[in-house]
Amino acid sequence: MKPLFLGVDTSNYTTSAALVGEDGEVLLNCKLPLPVKEGERGLRQSDAVFHHVKNLPTAAREVREALKNAPEHRLAAVGCSATPRDAEGSYMPCFLAGLSNAEMTAAAAGIPLYRFSHQAGHVMAALVSATSGAADEREKYLKEPFLAFHVSGGTTDLLLCEPDDEKILKITEIGGSRDINAGQAIDRTGVLMGLSFPAGAAMDKAACAYEGRTAIPRISVDGTRANLSGIENKAQQLWEKTGDVGEVSAMTFGFLARTLEEMTKNALKQHGNLPVLYAGGVMSSVFIRRMLSRYGLFADAAFSSDNAAGTAALAAYKWKRSGEGNI
Repeated sequence: MKPLFLGVDTSNYTTSAALVGEDGEVLLNCKLPLPVKEGERGLRQSDAVFHHVKNLPTAAREVREALKNAPEHRLAAVGCSATPRDAEGSYMPCFLAGLSNAEMTAAAAGIPLYRFSHQAGHVMAALVSATSGAADEREKYLKEPFLAFHVSGGTTDLLLCEPDDEKILKITEIGGSRDINAGQAIDRTGVLMGLSFPAGAAMDKAACAYEGRTAIPRISVDGTRANLSGIENKAQQLWEKTGDVGEVSAMTFGFLARTLEEMTKNALKQHGNLPVLYAGGVMSSVFIRRMLSRYGLFADAAFSSDNAAGTAALAAYKWKRSGEGNI
């Protein structure tokens, strides 16, 4: 029977479960958003844990149905996001919900459990999606260093990714935002304009539809480090002046895209002409993708936002390299 790998990820805004095959084919990508009250701009960790506990049985049922529809497969290992980043002391309570569920599943099935970071899962999900149908290209990324951006509500990180036998990907932060994250700037601006949280998808649609000219605020980039908080005031001022969701959205996304572009160019100067991968929820933006696609690879939107497919794929590679598949 063919091996299948279960991924579990419980980020601050989404309960995710995924099933991935040995070569990276995705059989299930279940994502259950956590509810955020109208007008609020996020969730407390205690609330996130509570909603994950409620969502995980639903995710488990979807996994069960997917397994029933794949009788030629067997569950071989479980991968779980246990920490936010691959850094000492990296911790968020919301990941405990998924970790405990993954530990119980692996123990009950008598299969290995592999722990990864949420960030590594994002990078791997983007890589699997961007190289879909091109496993050879994916293998090249996993054998040589490459640059990756992880841009979301919780991170705006520029990463050096290197092959690693234990973790599959050794991830080192080499740049990022000095103040707020890109997703925060988007969501705060969206809520200001009366949009529901998270506001990225609605703002991206409005930005792409806007056909007028916008202001071009000055970006603040020093090498691979940037400051993003200035766009909040500019967006608020423009909103108060025009009340135009499209114009404010286009200015905001344009500012972020130009910032990431400058960081990309500076990173390539510092680290050589390495491949570039764009990951994280903000990178699902069509507006930003249009401006940055010439620099590197992007994932499909479903694999840019929070998901467990990357964690499942990491488990597949870990399983193969550990020799479990030869037992």
